[in-house]
Amino acid sequence: MLEKSFGLTFFLKSSSKQSNERFIYLRVTVDGIPKETSTKRKWNVQRWNQKLERSTGTKEDAKAVNLFLDSLAARINHYRTSLMLEGHTITAQRLIDFVLGKTVSKAKVMEEFSLHNDEIKALVPREYSKVTHIRYETAKSHVRAFLKFKYGIDDLEFRELNYEFVKDFEFYLKSVKGISNNTTLKYISNFKKIVLRAIDKEIITVDPFKRFKSKKEKIIKRPLSKHELYQLENHPITIERLATVRDVFVFQCYTGLAYIDVYNLKVSDIRKGDDGELWILKERQKTGSSFKVPLLPQALRIIERYKAHPTCVERGTVLPVISNQRMNGYLKEIADLCGIQSTLNTHKARRTFGSTVTLNNDVPIHVVKEMLGHQSVKQTEEYAITEQKSIGKEMRQLQERLRSNKPEENNESVMAKMQQEINELKALLTINQRASLN
Repeated sequence: MLEKSFGLTFFLKSSSKQSNERFIYLRVTVDGIPKETSTKRKWNVQRWNQKLERSTGTKEDAKAVNLFLDSLAARINHYRTSLMLEGHTITAQRLIDFVLGKTVSKAKVMEEFSLHNDEIKALVPREYSKVTHIRYETAKSHVRAFLKFKYGIDDLEFRELNYEFVKDFEFYLKSVKGISNNTTLKYISNFKKIVLRAIDKEIITVDPFKRFKSKKEKIIKRPLSKHELYQLENHPITIERLATVRDVFVFQCYTGLAYIDVYNLKVSDIRKGDDGELWILKERQKTGSSFKVPLLPQALRIIERYKAHPTCVERGTVLPVISNQRMNGYLKEIADLCGIQSTLNTHKARRTFGSTVTLNNDVPIHVVKEMLGHQSVKQTEEYAITEQKSIGKEMRQLQERLRSNKPEENNESVMAKMQQEINELKALLTINQRASLN
């Protein structure tokens, strides 16, 4: 692949020592990215012409050095030409690697992706959650699969990335992998972080995402209605595994805890608040933000039900929560048993708390924000889905207000009233004038 610009320079590297003997360095610049290395040869600064980039004089040592530099430049240009003819990418690093006897460039996408993910893993759980690491690993596997599918290769140099690559990757995720638009954009965002790292490291100078435009689809994730929540709570379930999952889900509906937070909920996380009641005082694992939730009677009953459960005793947790995948699978069975048409999953419980249990019962949105552990009210607003029952209630109140309003007077009566007020004002002015004359 032909580069846009190429430069090759020899120069004497300045030394901290007070000496005229300095190393001759080679600098290769491709598309504005410079890389340099020493030629391992020393030369006297007083016998060097930087304009010519060669030694001066006719002595044999000067001729030998110049011959070496000419030969090195010729070898680099020959290697560069062969790369171009073979359709390979020409980079400054690749040319320097050739000079140093290295055959493989380190500036590759999958290598950098692996390095990034290893750094994330090393910081779990101090700075990142395990889920974050898994998400980046999934994104990396999608990029690797795309390279195999599209190009039949295991890795790619960063300089070969362009806008077309990004668009093709997006199309691949949506069409071949069948991934939804919003999830596709999440994986592309993960990949973009790796590319931005490469830019920061000066591996590439052009951002292939510069012209890439993406737009998330607004998806309304509906909570359980008040009626559905009642069905779920009161339906008799005789299968123990399903009854337990139902109880954990209902507990989430009345506390707003995300799956990972209810999974890790310890007895020590439940303490008495300033009002003397029991509260959950904890930090969200996903964001690290704190949340404070007073325990409603429905939640307290479930805690009491499982305080002696073997799993809770063994793990020191409040509830016997199973894996997220298994729990979501069982919730589908529970929905069928309870006659609930909407899809049940662990996150729907959190939305049910935010909307049906709190906001639809007139709990102020800023209070709901604190209980959910959101960092802004804008996040909480996404949970504010009003039930038909609440809309109907407000409209009935509006109808009552409209019926109680007095009918407006017609224009003729209004004009007559105004004329009467004018006449009274004239009469008052006449009386005042007579009084002043007397």
